Amino acid sequence: MTKKFKQIKESQLTITELMLPSHSNFSGKIHGGHILNLMDQIAFACASKHSGNYCVTASVNKVDFLNPIEVGELVTMKASVNFTGRTSMVVGLRVESENIRTGETKHCNSSYFTMVAKDENGKSALVPGIILTNKSEVKRFARSITRQKEGKNRTSRFSSDLFRIKDYIHLLEESNAKIDLK
Repeated sequence: MTKKFKQIKESQLTITELMLPSHSNFSGKIHGGHILNLMDQIAFACASKHSGNYCVTASVNKVDFLNPIEVGELVTMKASVNFTGRTSMVVGLRVESENIRTGETKHCNSSYFTMVAKDENGKSALVPGIILTNKSEVKRFARSITRQKEGKNRTSRFSSDLFRIKDYIHLLEESNAKIDLK
């Protein structure tokens, strides 16, 4: 029998990987696509561990690459379930790099992956809730609810049926764009 609620710590994961030359881009830094791939893997593992099901990535909320990662550095990724819905979970990720020689660490990015649990037939599966045990966990859960509401509002505001150029034209006045509507 699947638990109705789980503690967050039951599915938290940390992975550390050495960044190799084969992971680098043309400028010699670690390719962002490689980091995104690792992030997706740990989000999958965390969500699957929490739900007890195969999980798929439904969306990724904002990935800002804050600091470059160098070849030869250790990259550590931490994943934690921040929010649970009926069939989905928001997995919070933090990426840090460490220079092995100096011990200096850098926060490279944080992101939120929405993962959906799937049963053996590919249908969305119910997920256990999470037990919130401290202020930080409550804050992350509340932030996820707020982020979801803002995303829905943003999507509806810019739907083709509702969007009116005159409501947004002032935003373009100081931008690097030229309007030439035919």
